[in-house]
Amino acid sequence: MQVETLASGAGWCIQDIRCSAGPRDRPFEEQHQSVCVAAVLGGSFQYRTAQGAGQRGAATLAPGAILLGNHGQCYECGHEHVQGDRCLSFLFDPGDFETILSATPGAQSATLPLTHLPPLMQLTPVIAAAELARAEGDPGRLEEAGLELAGKVAGLLAGNGRPRAAPTSRDTRRIASVLRRIESEAHDRLSLAELARDAAMSRYHFLRIFRDVVGLTPHQFILRTRLHNAAIALHRSARPILDIALDAGFADLSTFNRRFRATMGTTPSRYRRRH
Repeated sequence: MQVETLASGAGWCIQDIRCSAGPRDRPFEEQHQSVCVAAVLGGSFQYRTAQGAGQRGAATLAPGAILLGNHGQCYECGHEHVQGDRCLSFLFDPGDFETILSATPGAQSATLPLTHLPPLMQLTPVIAAAELARAEGDPGRLEEAGLELAGKVAGLLAGNGRPRAAPTSRDTRRIASVLRRIESEAHDRLSLAELARDAAMSRYHFLRIFRDVVGLTPHQFILRTRLHNAAIALHRSARPILDIALDAGFADLSTFNRRFRATMGTTPSRYRRRH
């Protein structure tokens, strides 16, 4: 088992877990130390736990499936037919996960009632977004993807098919205040937790309301603002591109070049010559 922590914060952690066990390896009992929502990215395995309404015994989890585990729950994973698997695991403290459940209409339990969800089309976009964020080493996008995945799972478990209520005027006012801060401080490191505190909301509730109001996630809006500021600077000055990238809030030139080209359709140097 190889476990790599990709990102973490108060009450949450994201891990990339690779397992090389095979049919000849004997499974052993483990215990979830947090609330676990894990997306299976590759391989398959058998997941056994005594908890879960209607799902007692072993379930075979294939790519796209979601492994669910409650804090303190004992479980066993085995590879009876094939060798190895890979999961992207989102771990939450019970209190942190309860804030997600409290913002989910129809959620009636503080625990996960099932042991897993099968590969569902509704979850494909957010799992893909999380895997891309992992590949790019982007902690901010990973955190947002983890919260979105946990929220969608909570909604599916609650049987929630109803549209969400529109943001209130109070919520909109709070988001507007955060937008002003991002516009003036986009070059600084602005974490999701910090912006949520400014809005007096939980991270999950803030992410959901921000996206409803703005149409982008906080991370996407920060990136958009940084790229906009960099484009203006490229147009107005002859300063080195590296200096402009660092001043805009990018950690290095390669990341800036990649993001700029993906959004603007051209490299920073060509953009400068064109404009």
